[in-house]
Amino acid sequence: MLYYFVNWLNKNYSIPGGGVFQYITFRMAMTVITSLVITTVFGRRLIDYLRFKQVGETVRNLGLEGQMQKAGTPTMGGLIIILGILVPTLLFAKLDNIYVIMMLVTTVWLGGIGFLDDYIKVFKKNKEGLAGRFKIIGQVGLALFIGFTMYLNQDIIIRQEVTVHNLSDARVDFHMKGNTPVYTQEVRSTKTTIPFYKNNEFDYGKVLKFLGPTSEQYALLVFMLFVIIIITFISNGANITDGIDGLATGTSAIIGATLAILAYVSTNVKIADYLNIMFIPNAGELVVFAGAFVGACVGFLWYNSYPAQVFMGDTGSLAIGGIIAAFSIMIRKELLLPLLCGIFVVENLSVIIQVSWFKFTRRRTGTGKRIFLMAPLHHHYQKKGFHESKIVTRFWIIGILLAIVTIITLKLR
Repeated sequence: MLYYFVNWLNKNYSIPGGGVFQYITFRMAMTVITSLVITTVFGRRLIDYLRFKQVGETVRNLGLEGQMQKAGTPTMGGLIIILGILVPTLLFAKLDNIYVIMMLVTTVWLGGIGFLDDYIKVFKKNKEGLAGRFKIIGQVGLALFIGFTMYLNQDIIIRQEVTVHNLSDARVDFHMKGNTPVYTQEVRSTKTTIPFYKNNEFDYGKVLKFLGPTSEQYALLVFMLFVIIIITFISNGANITDGIDGLATGTSAIIGATLAILAYVSTNVKIADYLNIMFIPNAGELVVFAGAFVGACVGFLWYNSYPAQVFMGDTGSLAIGGIIAAFSIMIRKELLLPLLCGIFVVENLSVIIQVSWFKFTRRRTGTGKRIFLMAPLHHHYQKKGFHESKIVTRFWIIGILLAIVTIITLKLR
């Protein structure tokens, strides 16, 4: 909203410095600052309000060191993160941009599901919260919305090289790459980015090419399947990772900063051409949103680091996981998530492996066996005697290394 207001002032009255709002980097910086102010200043007030309302965490005794001391710590702090994302985005982003609209819907949608889950746990005194099947239904519903919009919306396109038969076609752009003439055109496409593959591109429409010439008619089905799996898996992965102070928040900030870089290079025509990666027109506003997301995570970490003064609850964890998944799909980097979100993936898999092995061995021998001392993985290390601050710090270091490797893959073919 502020973006449009300043633009109007600059157009009608030529205010000094008004043109700076045209720069994505400036507006991204403003969203980071605004988000940090909101989460740190107003976050303190929200924490006090939650404590006043006795919106405290109910802790089950799992035999972990220092665990019971966290009982009563205010939860539902994810509201701080959501506020820190929505307000700066509404102020500084172009609200008619389809990518921004999808990210706002994602934030509110999964934030709402998480809030309902926390509300049932805290106010209805039901430790189970919202039934798992309803969470999955909500995540799949969001995935369908994102998938169909990405596939059908006319503004969601990529620029790719084309063979030109008619040079009078006004839609074709021409430039020189070294001594080679290159013709490009904006087209709707089912392509995405995949690491360690020629040109780093993968086409969902080619997955079922073994079915013959008609295989591309199933491109939407394949794409939707990938979107559903990615959004549900990463959203639940963030939710599971949020088990010790600052782990999910700090990891998400690292991932968000990396996605901001990937979005910027993918939506800047000169950098994309220099790196020889997919250029995505119209998606530059996602960089502004990413600034708000990173600022919100860092600001919330101020209160969520050990010893935590507030927990994000499912209100925050489901939302940040869904935001990361949806954002990566929009910049066509979703197949990089197993690497970039390695922490979330491993945490999620540790639970799946633990439960599956326990059930399998119980059926075979009558006694269930465990692979880890406790799942998810961060609790395994707590059981081994590591302090949670050390676990969080080391997981962050691994997250930074994964982020660096993810960026490097853009040039590894």
